[in-house]
Amino acid sequence: MNKSFYHKRFRTIGVLTVIAVYFLILVGGIVRSTGSGMGCPDWPKCFGSWVPPTDISQLPDDYLEVYKQKRIEKNQKLAGYLDRLGFENLSASIFNHPSQFIETDFNVTKTWIEYVNRLVGVLIGILIFLTVVYAVPYLKSDKTVFFLALLSFIIVGIQGWLGSIVVSTNLLPVTVTIHMALALVLIALLEYALVRSQNFAFSGTISFSGRLQALLVIIAVVTFAQIILGTQVREEVDTIAYSMGGANRALWVDNLGLEFYIHRSVSIAILALNIFVVYQLYKLKNRNLSLMANSMLVILGLEIVFGVIMAYFAIPAFLQPLHLTLATLLFGLQFFMFIYYRFASREAALKAKVAVR
Repeated sequence: MNKSFYHKRFRTIGVLTVIAVYFLILVGGIVRSTGSGMGCPDWPKCFGSWVPPTDISQLPDDYLEVYKQKRIEKNQKLAGYLDRLGFENLSASIFNHPSQFIETDFNVTKTWIEYVNRLVGVLIGILIFLTVVYAVPYLKSDKTVFFLALLSFIIVGIQGWLGSIVVSTNLLPVTVTIHMALALVLIALLEYALVRSQNFAFSGTISFSGRLQALLVIIAVVTFAQIILGTQVREEVDTIAYSMGGANRALWVDNLGLEFYIHRSVSIAILALNIFVVYQLYKLKNRNLSLMANSMLVILGLEIVFGVIMAYFAIPAFLQPLHLTLATLLFGLQFFMFIYYRFASREAALKAKVAVR
């Protein structure tokens, strides 16, 4: 097979898959902001069907109790597994969380929002499978690319299973956080496989700096942590909204705890750190890295603006998915910059090691 063909084919499917993952994150944010997470009370089907109902008349009169009982049985099995593995506290939290056994009345809009979310998840599963198939030729030239694609496929499977747990536990906070963390890991794996598979096109084009490489790692790690912290703040917002019956949005922020104030304050430090890294990147005079640096500043600026608006204007629902998606875009871009710089400066780094010896 022509090398340029399978390189281009893998690049195409890789880019499409990364775009699809980001689209799923956006759709998932819409699901959360509209309260549609329990639009389908079962998984993988929706109200027991592959195509969800469009009217409550299509459901039995006791549908709330039916699906509640199914969730209880599934959670009991999960709790049993967790107990045997030594996670007693996590097992107990499944049943101690205040909303665990509350069913949501059928709402056709919320049901179809959640259903679209699941369809996008299926699409990603197909794309990831094709990514693995198209990575097979790399078994001869670079096995790491293939195994990165395979690991991504496994993580998507775990995400699908975890999605069923998120539904059965009625959006238990810890499951939502793990779900988000794995999505970021998936993005990183796909990007690394993608850049590694194409590194022949730009390897050896940039001078190496150990300090800059470390800074690129730091900003990606800090952003990852900030997203996880933001996810926990969002879970707290959901709890407050639930306790207030979805009313009095202007009071939600006032009732948030320490995590919110840490999340807000850290954003200033993140901005300063990223500006410093951008300055270091500009000094390289590399067009691609400068373009990525500019994009990073734009995304970070919008992210902070959206965060300020959410904090001072009663958390507008339409901004919540945008805030989350921008944050994950920022992490993805930062990680992409790190691996791009690593491969582009690899020859210079090797020469520097030889000179030291």
